Amino acid sequence: MTGFAQNTFNGLVSGAFYALLALGLAVIFGMLRVVNFAHGAFYMLGAFGAYVLLTEAGVPFWAALVIMPVGLGLLGMALERAVIQRLTRLDPLYNFLLTFGLTLILQDLVKLRYGVQSSPYETPSLLSGSVNFGLFDFPTYRVFILGFAVLLCVAVWWVLTRTRIGMVVRAATERPDLTRAFGIDVGRWVTPVFGFGIGLAGLAGVLAAPMRAVNPLMGADLIIVVFAVVVIGGLGSIFGSVAAGFGIGLVQAWGEAYLSAFPIVSQTIVFVVMAGVLLWRPAGLFGREEAPA
Repeated sequence: MTGFAQNTFNGLVSGAFYALLALGLAVIFGMLRVVNFAHGAFYMLGAFGAYVLLTEAGVPFWAALVIMPVGLGLLGMALERAVIQRLTRLDPLYNFLLTFGLTLILQDLVKLRYGVQSSPYETPSLLSGSVNFGLFDFPTYRVFILGFAVLLCVAVWWVLTRTRIGMVVRAATERPDLTRAFGIDVGRWVTPVFGFGIGLAGLAGVLAAPMRAVNPLMGADLIIVVFAVVVIGGLGSIFGSVAAGFGIGLVQAWGEAYLSAFPIVSQTIVFVVMAGVLLWRPAGLFGREEAPA
């Protein structure tokens, strides 16, 4: 029982990262119809930015938790206006290739300056130690990550469903064509939504820095699974992305714990789930079926 509870908690913590990253990907794809392959690179930049701020400027974790998402969000808005906006009228493959190339550039720039070795990031003293849950102790920092991610997802859900601006953004994200038909200028929301999605990736990176090794390839190792999460939840579905993120975190943790004797199965279980979902519901668990042309 104790082992199952620990594995479940570990799965929820992993799912918190998936949920934050998938949420950003979902809003970007929903509004721009852009598959942002550079999302993992911005996640990496969030972690590296926090590391550089701490080691070279003495900026603590709590300040980096605000500075990096805002800074990367503004960078994302500038990138959307300068480059991505110019390609949105073309085949989506062009923007996919653009963001893929951007990923390689960002990774190589970080490698050139800091090398390929992993760099440690100290856990904030306020969040050191562990919390006793009766059956087991769990690191305080991981408890913080889970609580913070859940609160953030709930806050985003509240804004999107309970405010006028949020309802417009959600409608433009999930049904952009129908939203335009009602006379709403979807274009004015594109740039800030893209920046918001990038900011979420940066925020997830800062949260990951004390828990995972900070290195130039940390985003590349994660983004493939996050894409699978978005597909499972439903492309463009905000709720689906968050739900699938936590669900896949649990599936991965249980698979690694109870299928360790079958390493191939435990390593590919996410993609097995994705294939099964697509066979059952091609639009994903919470996605909408596209009308035939």
